[in-house]
Amino acid sequence: MVERIIVGPLFTNTYLVATSKKGCVIVDPGADVDLIAARLEAMNMKPHAIVLTHGHLDHTAAAAELKRRFGGIPVCIHPNDANMLANASRREHLESFRGLAERAEEAVDRLLRSLPDPDILLEDGAEVPDSDLQVIHTPGHTPGSVCFYSEPRGALFSGDTLHLTAGTEGLPGGDRAQLIASITDRIFPLPGETRLFPGHGPISSIEREMLHNDGLRETAGRTTREG
Repeated sequence: MVERIIVGPLFTNTYLVATSKKGCVIVDPGADVDLIAARLEAMNMKPHAIVLTHGHLDHTAAAAELKRRFGGIPVCIHPNDANMLANASRREHLESFRGLAERAEEAVDRLLRSLPDPDILLEDGAEVPDSDLQVIHTPGHTPGSVCFYSEPRGALFSGDTLHLTAGTEGLPGGDRAQLIASITDRIFPLPGETRLFPGHGPISSIEREMLHNDGLRETAGRTTREG
């Protein structure tokens, strides 16, 4: 069972991924704590971990409050993005929020004050505790971007590495060539029928993205020309 909740001003996909009859992990709680908590209550589910595909605020801003509400459950992130859960990352987050103009500083400062410390650092190949999710390190959107893959479910939670526009490498810490390599070398070898649960936009599949992701082809073309 996978439940999608669309949260926040950037329409981020938060996922509740069942790990037992009443247990689950929360993937990328980016906003709207009360909405996420209400959905968990309605489903009679209790989360035992929060897992983050990367450190951008639109995927992490609700993590601290959910951690508090559910008894201090661990927050998990790749070590290369762990610094993004600290005040030292303020400048990087400001760049990500530059479209908000004068409201950016206020928004970033408010969100940074509520970010949790990471409890578990998820290296490539690790398993999310008490789940069937395996970590695939896919740098490019950020240095510590990861996907969570479940072979038994035939499911991949891709964060912002792969969605409608093949990830967004233009933000601070992004690297276009690295992003394309992550997608082609780490994601596309997975079975084509694997369901793709992205950080933004509708649910897709690996095969569909390989055949129809125009943003990916454009990004790959730019990388080839510049290389």
